[in-house]
Amino acid sequence: MSYNTFGHLFRVTTWGESHGPALGATVDGCPPGIPVDEAFIQVFLDRRRPGQSKMTTQRQEADRVKILSGVFEGRTTGTPIQLMIENTDQRSKDYGEIARQFRPGHADITYHQKYGIRDYRGGGRSSARETAARVAAGGVAQAVLRALAPGLRITGYMVTMGVKQIDRLRFDREEILRNPFFIPDAAVVDEWSDYLEAIRKNRNSVGATIEVVAEGCPPGLGAPIYAKMDSDLAAAMMSINAVKGVEIGEGMAAARLTGTDNADEMRMGGNGQVVYESNHAGGILGGITTGEPIVVRFAVKPTSSILTPRDSVDVEGHDVEVVTKGRHDPCVGIRAVPVAEAMMACVILDHLLLDRGQTGGVRGRIG
Repeated sequence: MSYNTFGHLFRVTTWGESHGPALGATVDGCPPGIPVDEAFIQVFLDRRRPGQSKMTTQRQEADRVKILSGVFEGRTTGTPIQLMIENTDQRSKDYGEIARQFRPGHADITYHQKYGIRDYRGGGRSSARETAARVAAGGVAQAVLRALAPGLRITGYMVTMGVKQIDRLRFDREEILRNPFFIPDAAVVDEWSDYLEAIRKNRNSVGATIEVVAEGCPPGLGAPIYAKMDSDLAAAMMSINAVKGVEIGEGMAAARLTGTDNADEMRMGGNGQVVYESNHAGGILGGITTGEPIVVRFAVKPTSSILTPRDSVDVEGHDVEVVTKGRHDPCVGIRAVPVAEAMMACVILDHLLLDRGQTGGVRGRIG
C-alpha cells in the first residue's frame, strides 16, 4: 500500500494497524540539536488517548510513545526519528462477525475493491487509531517550532457538535483543556454532555466541526502555485479519518460576501509592520501566510460504527444486516482536535524549512 508519507522536507511516514502489535511514525528531515524527549511528546498523545471519559471509546490504551532512533542525549541528531506506540487493549473478537461483511460508512468495501484483502479487525489501516502516530510526529514538530518560531501557538477546539454550537462571545481559551469536548465555552459543557449521552444511549453517533488556529506564524511561508500553505493544510486535514470538508478563513461563507466585505484592508502600524483590519483570508493570501492567525475549520462526519442495525452486503454478494460491535466514539470529532493540531504543526514546520531553504528567511521590505 503506497501513500503513507506526507510533507516536503519535514516528512512523516506512519505505519501499523489498529489491532497489530504496534503502530508509529518515522519522521525524516528534522533539524539536529532540537531538545525533545518522550515526556514532551507524551503530553500531546495524552490529549488524544482513548478511554478518558464516557464521551469517547472505552478502549484502554496507554499510548506510551517510545523513541527508537534519531534522538541522542535529549536532542535530535538530524537522522530519522522512529516513534513507536504499542497496542495493548485490542479485542479482535469483536470484529469476527464482520470479517466478510462491509460496514456502511466505512472503508471496508473500498479497501476490498482496491486490494482484494483487508484487515477487518477494527478497520486495520483505515482505523482512526492510526492518528496516534500523527500526534506523536506532531509532538516532534511542536518541539522544532518552539525552537525556530517561539512565538507560534497552535490551538484546536470544537465549535459544533451535531446541532449544538459554541457562543463565540463567551470564547475562553483556558476552558478548552478543562472539559472532555475541547470546547472554549464553559456554559455549554453540561448541555453538550446530556446531548451526546442521549445519542450514545440511542445507539447512534453525531458529527462535529473542529477549528484550529495558528497564532504568531511568520509571514511569507508557502508558495503561489503547487505548494500553497492553504492547499497543504487542506490536504492534511482532509486526510484525517472521517473529515468530509475543510475551509480556510471565511471558507464557504465567502461566497455570500461582496468584495468590499471580504477584502482584508491594511494600514501601517506604529512599529513599521503592516496591520490587517480583518482576517477573512484566514491568514493566507495567494498560498502564502500574511502573519495574521491561520484559521482552518473542518467537518467530521458521525462515527460509522454504531449498534443500530444497517443494511449492507457481504463479499459473496448477499444482502445482509450489519451491527457493528466493539468500543466506539459516539462523536469521533472530539479526539480529532489534537490530531488537527498535530497536522497543522507538521505542515507549518515543513513550510518553515522550505522557506529557509529557498529565501533564507529574507523578506521584502515595506516602507
